[in-house]
Amino acid sequence: MFAAERRQLILEMVRANGAVSLRELARVVQTSEVTVRRDVRALEAEGLLDRRHGGAVLPGGFTRESGFPQKSHLATAEKTAIADVAAGLVEEGEAVVVGAGTTTQELARRLARVPGLTVVTNSLLVAQALAHANRVEVVMTGGTLRGSNYALVGSGAEQSLQGLRVSRAFLSGSGLTAERGLSTSNMLSASVDRALVQAAAEVVVLADHTKLGTDTMFQTVPTDVITRLVTDEPPSHDDRAAAELQALADQGVQVTVAGAGPAAGVDGLPGRRQPRRDSPLPVQRRGTPAAQLRSAAPVPDPADRPRVADLRRR
Repeated sequence: MFAAERRQLILEMVRANGAVSLRELARVVQTSEVTVRRDVRALEAEGLLDRRHGGAVLPGGFTRESGFPQKSHLATAEKTAIADVAAGLVEEGEAVVVGAGTTTQELARRLARVPGLTVVTNSLLVAQALAHANRVEVVMTGGTLRGSNYALVGSGAEQSLQGLRVSRAFLSGSGLTAERGLSTSNMLSASVDRALVQAAAEVVVLADHTKLGTDTMFQTVPTDVITRLVTDEPPSHDDRAAAELQALADQGVQVTVAGAGPAAGVDGLPGRRQPRRDSPLPVQRRGTPAAQLRSAAPVPDPADRPRVADLRRR
C-alpha cells in the first residue's frame, strides 16, 4: 500500500471512530506502528487529526469528546485486560461505586459474578450489565440522562450520592496525567465523578495506555486522591507513556499493569527502576477527604489474580 493510500485509510478510520490506537491502525493497514506513527504525524501537520499518546483522534483539542460508539471500538483488548484485573480487587459482600465509561462497562460484566456485591452507578450501561446478576444489588443515582455516554448527570445525580460511603470507586475518563490526574471533556460528567469520589474510601482509575499523558478540560480526580491505576502495558517504543506511569507511581499511585508477565522487563516497563514492594497499599496522602478515609480491607492475593506488574512509590 502506498503512503497516500495508507494515510487516506487512517484518516477514514479516525473519522469513523473518533479515536483509534496506533496498534489498531497498524493492524488494519498491515504495516508497522513506526510507519503508522509517521503517517499520523504527517496528517497532523495538515490539520486533519490530532496525535495522542498511543493513538490518533479527530481534531478538537481539550473540548472534544467522542461518543460511546466511537469509544467502544478503541483499545478493546486493552480494556478487557484492565477489567479482568480490576474485578480481582473486589471482594464478596463489598459495596462499590462504578462510574460511566466503556472500560467500567467491561468491569461490570465481570462483577456480575461476585456474590453479595452492591454496586452504585450513574451509568445505564453498567446497570444493564448487572441487571440479571444473581446476588448483586444495583443502586442507580438520579439525574438527567446524557445520551452520548448513557450516564445520569446533573444535580439530581450528585444529591443522590450525598451521605453515601463505599469501599472503592472505579472510574474512567478521557485523559490521565501525573501533573493533573484524571480529566474529562464534559463539565457535567466531571461533577458527578467528583461526587462518586467523595463517596469512596479508595479510588481506582481504569485507563488504557492511549489516555496516558492526555489532558482534557475538566479535572475529575487529582493525582493525590487516586489510590490505584489499572492500565495496560504501553508499546515498547512509547517511552512517554512509561515515563507517565513512573511519574504517577512517584506521586504515590499504585500502578497495576495488566498482562505484564515476568519476562516483560522491570515492572513490565522496559527501563523502569525497581519499586518498593513492602506495602500492600501506597502510603496515605494528606489533604483530601478520600485519602483520609481509605479502607483497611486487605487487597486480594496477587497470586489469585491475572498476572500484573505493580509500580509503587519509592
